[in-house]
Amino acid sequence: MKRSQINKALLEMEEACRRYCCYLPPFCHFTPTQWQTIGHEYDEVRDCMLGWDITDFGLGDFDNWGFSLITIRNGNRSMADRYPKVYAEKLLYLKEGQRACNHFHWYKTEDIINRGGGNVLIRVYNSLDNEEIDKVSDVTVHLDGRACTVPAGTQIRLTPGESIYIQQCMYHDFAVEEGTGAVLLGEVSQCNDDCTDNRFSPQVGRFPKIEEDELPYRLLCNEYPKASDLAID
Repeated sequence: MKRSQINKALLEMEEACRRYCCYLPPFCHFTPTQWQTIGHEYDEVRDCMLGWDITDFGLGDFDNWGFSLITIRNGNRSMADRYPKVYAEKLLYLKEGQRACNHFHWYKTEDIINRGGGNVLIRVYNSLDNEEIDKVSDVTVHLDGRACTVPAGTQIRLTPGESIYIQQCMYHDFAVEEGTGAVLLGEVSQCNDDCTDNRFSPQVGRFPKIEEDELPYRLLCNEYPKASDLAID
């Protein structure tokens, strides 16, 4: 994925956050140059992978498979003594045509919330004992306090303000409903670990390989330099 694509995507998400009054924490506004001078006072941002993120699932087709996101808060289960938060919060931004690949989480449960824009369609399946997709059994879903049961593979429509609870080992993918416009989603969950807690079907990647065709607008959460002895003014 080209750095110019990433920069464009981050600028578009930044504008969507302003449009829907989702104000971002200070570390989301640090420039790459500023990160070179930031000390250990921001180790939580580094160690918990807070901040800007992009995925194209390693498919190299961001306009169809992928989206932009920001991790606002998170714990770290491998460093729980230092970062004891048991929860995480994200914002996700999808344009029309973009989709998230089918996956589940072994550990994390989450609420996905439509924060503004168009409609998002979230497809749900149970998983089998061997962790493959159960394409037969009905799925019980929880939507803003309402429980209902739907056939396997049903796409749940979330309009702005609506949410769905995704339990452990529930397969789900999501896409913008055609004709409704880009969507800003919220995610409230247990601790997030994109390195060990995603089970994709079929298997895909997570972080893009980047072609540096221009300077970065923001650093991604897996790109921070080591802490400097100097602190930001």
